[in-house]
Amino acid sequence: MTLQDVLQGIPVVAAGGAMTEEIAGIAFNSKAARPGFLFAALPGAARNGLDFVAEALAAGAVAVLSAWPKPPAVDTAWVQVADAREALALAAANFYGHPSDRMKVVGVTGTKGKTTTTFILEEILRAAGAAPGLIGTIEYRRPGWSAAAPRTTPESSDLQALLRDFLDAGVSHCVMEVSSHALEQKRVWGVSYDVAVFTNLSGEHMDYHPSMEAYFEAKRKLFFLDHKKSAAVVNWDDPWGQKLVAELPMATVTFGLEPAAIVRALKYIPSENGIDVQVTYPGGTMRIQSALVGRHNLYNLLAAVGAALALSVPPADIVKGIAALKGVPGRFERVPNRRGLLVVVDYAHTDNALENLLMTAREFKPRRVIVVFGAGGDRDRDKRERMGRVAARLADWTVLTSDNPRSEDPAEIIAAIERGFTKEAVRAYEVEPDRRKAIVRALATANKGDIVLVAGKGHENTQIFRDRTVHFSDVEAVEETLRGMEGS
Repeated sequence: MTLQDVLQGIPVVAAGGAMTEEIAGIAFNSKAARPGFLFAALPGAARNGLDFVAEALAAGAVAVLSAWPKPPAVDTAWVQVADAREALALAAANFYGHPSDRMKVVGVTGTKGKTTTTFILEEILRAAGAAPGLIGTIEYRRPGWSAAAPRTTPESSDLQALLRDFLDAGVSHCVMEVSSHALEQKRVWGVSYDVAVFTNLSGEHMDYHPSMEAYFEAKRKLFFLDHKKSAAVVNWDDPWGQKLVAELPMATVTFGLEPAAIVRALKYIPSENGIDVQVTYPGGTMRIQSALVGRHNLYNLLAAVGAALALSVPPADIVKGIAALKGVPGRFERVPNRRGLLVVVDYAHTDNALENLLMTAREFKPRRVIVVFGAGGDRDRDKRERMGRVAARLADWTVLTSDNPRSEDPAEIIAAIERGFTKEAVRAYEVEPDRRKAIVRALATANKGDIVLVAGKGHENTQIFRDRTVHFSDVEAVEETLRGMEGS
């Protein structure tokens, strides 16, 4: 494919050099550049792609795509565009032959529930005889292949390459999480969505988005991309969802517990054994039985049901697929034990998610709720005190520890969380910065009938410090601790 073909439909500010160069691939990282590649020099938080053009050219790149004008010293083909990220996304879609046009694509956005909703929908599609692919926070996978996910939504050229691989492997439906970062950075431009899903909105990534309105506007973009969407699926019980519905130009399937929702759960009764509920929709009623627990997962189930109905999946296959999913890694993941405890590992890492987790635990009427958590470094600092206040109100005992401190001092992060306990005038907590020791401490404190929640990292298997990244899994740490206790 020539450079001119790759740039088809992309507004160009200025172009110099041969537009007939054959393009063998696209790279946005100079270390990934190869002979015949188009190198996209993107703006960066610390350094700009312009600084790496020489390295990319030395590796064999034959053309550069950039928002900056061509430097006088460069004699390679140079394409200047107004927005390099948007141009990269559209160029990648051209290069890989617009694979999303030839499969059904569902994009799921929102603060919480994206991962679980995509896992549920994947199982529903399998039950319906489809060949689904999944792109999200935990992993990217299709029939016969899977890989750990380095980020929730890949960079645009990686995403288009992945979609092309899915198409070539016979994938019929792609279900993907779409993060607010991906939308702000236009990574999903050039992807054709059939259905867009909005789960909910609450405070997160406030270190990236200047306000909740700006955060909402980022999520909203998924629903206004000029693609093939046949329907939107939106949480009617969320006030931001109602705001979104009022603005949507396409057919909308609302879901929730409120009477106005199109897909609605009836007579939900909390149980630690799972969810058993009647769901009404315009064509009738279906009985949903799921191993997932908690009101938050009821909403995730309703979101997946709404998306499946929008894709014309038969209700019997929806019921079958939901029953087939036994759990999601790091999402209210129960760790078996012989001590009479309910031990749960969960990804909850915001005040709202922690509140949902603790309220779900309270629904089971335990003797006590014990929670272990910290907060990530180099991320939204305001949520730390709020997380402390939530734990102070809803937990019986808390062990404050490290999450991923990154470049920050773990003690300072913990001190910020402690301020939330001070505001609530509650002293029911202890501090143990070493996460493994904190888990040991929580489990040693617990007795039969208690619930122990280990929150914040979920499926993650590393812990990130200022000077190193080490292997660490909450599930493994819990299992090892329990084995030691049960063997004693």
